[in-house]
Amino acid sequence: MADPSSYRPKPGQIPDSPGVYRFRDEHGRVIYVGKAKSLRQRLSSYFQDLAGLHPRTRTMVTTAASVEWTVVSTEVEALQLEYSWIKEYDPRFNVKYRDDKSYPSLAVTLNEEFPRVQVMRGPKKKGVRYFGPYAHAWAIRETVDLMLRVFPVRTCSAGVFKRSAQIGRPCLLGYIGKCSAPCVGRVSAEEHRELAEEFCDFMAGRTGAYIRRLEQRMQDAAEEMEYEKAARLRDDIEALRRAMEKNAVVLADATDADLIAVAEDELEAAVQIFHVRGGRVRGQRGWVTDKVEAVDTAGLVEHALQQLYGEESGDAVPKEVLVPALPEPVEPVAQWLGERRGARVDLRIPQRGDKKDLMATVQRNAQQALVLHKTKRASDLTTRSRALEEIAEALGLDSAPLRVECFDISHLQGQDVVASMVVFEDGLARKSEYRRFQIKGFEGQDDVRSMHEVVSRRFRRYLREKMKTGEWAEEAPGGEIEDPLPEDDGKPKRFAYPPQLVVVDGGQPQVAAAQRALDELGITDVAVCGLAKRLEEVWLPGEDDPVVLPRTSEGLYLLQRVRDEAHRFAISYQRSKRTKTLRAGPLDAVPGLGETRRQALLKHFGSLKRLRAATVEQICETPGIGRKTAETIAAALAGAAPPAPAVNMATGEIMDDAEE
Repeated sequence: MADPSSYRPKPGQIPDSPGVYRFRDEHGRVIYVGKAKSLRQRLSSYFQDLAGLHPRTRTMVTTAASVEWTVVSTEVEALQLEYSWIKEYDPRFNVKYRDDKSYPSLAVTLNEEFPRVQVMRGPKKKGVRYFGPYAHAWAIRETVDLMLRVFPVRTCSAGVFKRSAQIGRPCLLGYIGKCSAPCVGRVSAEEHRELAEEFCDFMAGRTGAYIRRLEQRMQDAAEEMEYEKAARLRDDIEALRRAMEKNAVVLADATDADLIAVAEDELEAAVQIFHVRGGRVRGQRGWVTDKVEAVDTAGLVEHALQQLYGEESGDAVPKEVLVPALPEPVEPVAQWLGERRGARVDLRIPQRGDKKDLMATVQRNAQQALVLHKTKRASDLTTRSRALEEIAEALGLDSAPLRVECFDISHLQGQDVVASMVVFEDGLARKSEYRRFQIKGFEGQDDVRSMHEVVSRRFRRYLREKMKTGEWAEEAPGGEIEDPLPEDDGKPKRFAYPPQLVVVDGGQPQVAAAQRALDELGITDVAVCGLAKRLEEVWLPGEDDPVVLPRTSEGLYLLQRVRDEAHRFAISYQRSKRTKTLRAGPLDAVPGLGETRRQALLKHFGSLKRLRAATVEQICETPGIGRKTAETIAAALAGAAPPAPAVNMATGEIMDDAEE
């Protein structure tokens, strides 16, 4: 624990101007980013008596080892720079909102030649038009099913689309009129794109004009005694109205607004957002966060605005943003939102009327989300804490291992040797920290040697990233000297965070190999253990007998989860490498045909069987394949033996050609 007075800036050093500051720990990593209207006043508040600080602020300043700042011209620039640095450094003491569940969105892939309507989750992609997010995927599918009658846009996957184009027959949706079947040329690419754009316009709220146009067409058809056409248009109008009824009208027409509500206690906060477009609630999403810094409601709102609109621009930022409390000061935030939108944004607290009533509904949702989150987490947090304490007690550690890394080796009869590293922090998987290794120095079923190599590589990289320019250089295997890395800039690097515990998948030999790797690198503050599969025994370095944890132990269960996750991650990587090798088969012998073009051929034709049956002209259609190469491929495959049946690596069953 550091003494804040040891790195406190000297009086007069801190400028009295707007800026952004960063606290770093002893390893040089950025652990907190903040902004201030006056850097002098804000930073001075961190170096008062520790007893007067918020508990989390106290933890932050005692974890830090230095502080630095950057002066900017305006508070808007400070807001922008703070957001950029939080995204870049991922500081552990900043508020981090995480979705309380995975919300789906309705997406239209306008970046494709034939746009597709589908349900999407996760980060947004360029060129895709999104609507939502919605609370449930089934609600999206019900709405889309109603609208496909009027806007028969493609909804099939790329594989189904390509298959239908090859056989010249549309899928079921094409036969029942819920797809315009561009795969077989019923409509051109331009006509299909026009359908997709009309679908987007309707979903964006421009519904009245379109329905009136359909009603006029229905009346014209009736007057011309085209009764079947009029009946079809009548049913289309009814389907659109049913789809519109799924989004209740809550505000006046043409109202575009986002309503943000916050429910909080001393430890956690929940945020709920309602997206209102065209007077209707078009989507809803929610976040929860640990209050790892001293922050009030206005601060939580400001962080939520940064998270919600930091990557957005244009129509994604509405005309109005209604919040329970205004950031202080509010002008820079409002100006920043206006720059994101390209027009003025009204950021305010609703005072009366329908908007205040709707805000109360959003607030109730936030409160319910916080209660539900705390109910779910209470038992989980207690269980994880107990598991970490049991592990620390069984292994004789000074404290609970908050970061655990597990290594596993995978190969196929000594070929394609790979390794995995999985990371658990506070008893939860941290998948962004997972790493994969290729063991290229040797082949063979030598798990002990492989384990020594992979642990050495992981911690050698950690030591290199810990170095400062000019301090020292590392002697690499073979006597070569590797250049020191540039000075640590605080960004979260691939191997920057050392674990408190290393777990290896194996028994005494693997544990000894991992410990030997750490000893050779001079690392003494990382504990090592192994978990043997046969009897689930825990092995420690230098011990003749294993540590046997009770079968009901939460600590043993956590170690098993970590080990099984490392095994899954390793074997999935090994299978992916093995599949590429097995599927190439006879193509390996074709001169001048590299890995990239082999994979392009297999992707284009789907299997070796179809590639064998292809003509030279059809092979030439593959990107990157010329006629001479195509002739060579055809000749090589014609003289090759028939391929062995493909085998599903997971089940061991023989797959037919369609499954390949």
